[in-house]
Parts: sequence; C-alpha cells; structure tokens
Amino acid sequence: MTLAWQQREISVREACDLMSTRVAYTTVMTTMDRLYKKGFLARRKVGRAFVYQAAASRHEIEHAVAAELVDSLLQRNAGEPLPVLSSLVDAVSDRDRNLLDDLERLVREKRKTLERKKNR
Repeated sequence: MTLAWQQREISVREACDLMSTRVAYTTVMTTMDRLYKKGFLARRKVGRAFVYQAAASRHEIEHAVAAELVDSLLQRNAGEPLPVLSSLVDAVSDRDRNLLDDLERLVREKRKTLERKKNR
C-alpha cells in the first residue's frame, strides 16, 4: 500500500522494481489482487496488465482496519466486552499518558454527539 500511496499509478512490475527487498512477481501480483478485491486498491487494464492506484488515503484505510478489528473483538466477546475495553485502556495508558487523555476526550465527544442525536 505504501507504494500505491507514493505513486499515482503502479503496475505489479513497477512495484517489484521499487521494493527494497526482492519479492517474487507472482507474490506481489497476488497481494495486489487481494488488496483490489478488499477495496483498498482500484485498477484498470493497460494492455495485458493491470495498473493499480490507492482507493483511499492511508488514514481512511487505517481507520477502516482499526474499526473492523475492534468490531471483531467485541463480537467475539459479545457476552463480556469489558475485558476487551479494559485491555485497550491498559495498552493506551502503558504506551503514553497523553493517549489516555485523548481517549477520554474522544469518549466525552462521542457522548455529547449521542446526546444531541437523542434530543432531536
């Protein structure tokens, strides 16, 4: 994805050439095809090959992946989601106290948004 974000458009061959480590053409082709099927890359046919471009920004994709991960964790623990949330808070506070403050701010903002929607 990094190469797709850096280049306007990129073919499998160009991606192979730009990679810092040697990776088989078929591996890159399969990976790019999977990213296309998941909606992360767009593509168009040029001659016999596809040319790919990022379908979304890095931020949009990171947000979507994180949301999917959290949703998956909460679904697995649907009966008892508190341990998942507790682990998230612990991980955030262990990493950076400011992140914990950010998390608290986000929770307050979400509560305000939900309250406004409720009062409409």
